Amino acid sequence: MAVVVNSIGYFGLHTFPVEVEADVSFGKFKFDIVGLPDAAVSESRERVRAAIKNNGYEFPNVHITVNLAPADVRKEGPVFDLPIFIALLKASKQLLTDVRKYAFVGELSLSGYVRAINGVLPMVMKAKEDGFKAVFIPFDNATEAAVVEGIDIFAVKHVDEVMGHLTGADILKPVEHTGFRALQERPAYLDFADVKGQENAKRAVELAAAGGHNLLMIGSPGSGKSMLAKRIPSILPELTFEEALETTKIYSIAGELQEKQGLLTERPFRAPHHSVSAAGLAGGGAIPKPGEISLAHNGVLFLDELPEFSRQAMEIMRQPLEDGEIHISRVFGTLTYPSSVMLVAAMNPCPCGYKGHPKKQCTCTKQAADRYIGKVSGPLLDRIDIHIEVAPVEYKHLRDSTPGESSAQIRERVERVRAIQRERFAGTATLTNARMTPAQTRQFCVLTDAGERMMRDMFETLNLSARAYDKVLHVARTIADLEGAELLTDEHIFEAVQYRSLDRKFWQT
Repeated sequence: MAVVVNSIGYFGLHTFPVEVEADVSFGKFKFDIVGLPDAAVSESRERVRAAIKNNGYEFPNVHITVNLAPADVRKEGPVFDLPIFIALLKASKQLLTDVRKYAFVGELSLSGYVRAINGVLPMVMKAKEDGFKAVFIPFDNATEAAVVEGIDIFAVKHVDEVMGHLTGADILKPVEHTGFRALQERPAYLDFADVKGQENAKRAVELAAAGGHNLLMIGSPGSGKSMLAKRIPSILPELTFEEALETTKIYSIAGELQEKQGLLTERPFRAPHHSVSAAGLAGGGAIPKPGEISLAHNGVLFLDELPEFSRQAMEIMRQPLEDGEIHISRVFGTLTYPSSVMLVAAMNPCPCGYKGHPKKQCTCTKQAADRYIGKVSGPLLDRIDIHIEVAPVEYKHLRDSTPGESSAQIRERVERVRAIQRERFAGTATLTNARMTPAQTRQFCVLTDAGERMMRDMFETLNLSARAYDKVLHVARTIADLEGAELLTDEHIFEAVQYRSLDRKFWQT
């Protein structure tokens, strides 16, 4: 007679219940695991057999069949070691306790220790959703799972603790639920007060942070592009509980959570090197793990030296920048990961870096400079809301001992504008001005008569694309929000259009 032990599997961010069925029957010894297991699941046979023998239990030396249902869904990772262990002890009648109200996940060592696994947070959330009374997880994943309320979570270090609880010999205490505890103090971010001069660039960065706009900074080496980018987290609002939960699930699946780390409370800031592959950005593997685009979800993806990234890597960002999610197709199915990021990119104006520099001579030919800028395609530039030139810092600014405006002061304005957007888009999936739908753009980007004339003149004069037209309106909406204005005036439109003036066609003239 087969026995059933409950577990949870995952495919990308999708979690699903798994019934671990075990059957032992007389015959020549054989240990089969079926139900579309990957290599790590198939290797559970040896880990479970050693864990049973090394902890004083009798391994059934007969024909053993373990089925992971549903059988048509691929199972990955060592998460099923613990439920297989429990299933074999029940099938061999060494454990008589009814375990149908529990779910089990965890990797086993040969001596029976329960090792940490990826994906515990979404799996515990699924166990709660499916009505299980309790879930057994590895001890090292306890902090991550403790945020989930409404289900008992037993964090165990060894199979002896599991068996002691199930037999009643040593009842475990559930993990204390922590809920969402925002940090009392923000981390020691780099501060904008350290940035000398660059008022125009700081204005653009503030607009980008306030409206969630993508940003491209173009300037010569040493002009401060990276300095500005690395300070952006200091002016972003704190994660909401929903954002923290969604972001932490991605990091849990990817195995990126630090040891004993709970919910992420800081917005991600990812800065991959330009040698990263397209798969590294989008996500890769036979069953793809999240890439840099998804790991930056609800935060910042900083791409320094943008033209140095491969063409494939740059072009793969077009769809997630537009839709806020990325779809990855493999033979086992299609995965969707969220990728609502604020893209911040930086680049030189030419290979030598000094095209347009007020004092240094550019050594590049026009063809070389055009080829360099041409590495960034028009469609990708079209998806970047704000293009800003970062000029070299003058000596008088470097020597000025007067502290600049602090990140705390800028963040106060950013949070005020974000509050306006939360109220504006309440009840919808839109969170920021940068993500407005066409219908929302028509509803919330109402122009004055002067603003209408300015928009028409700029559109026709600069030959803007339809997407660039929307981007200008979205940025203008953020500019107006910073001023507390309801309608978009010609001044708002004029400033917003200035952030399109570094588009490809103007750099190649």
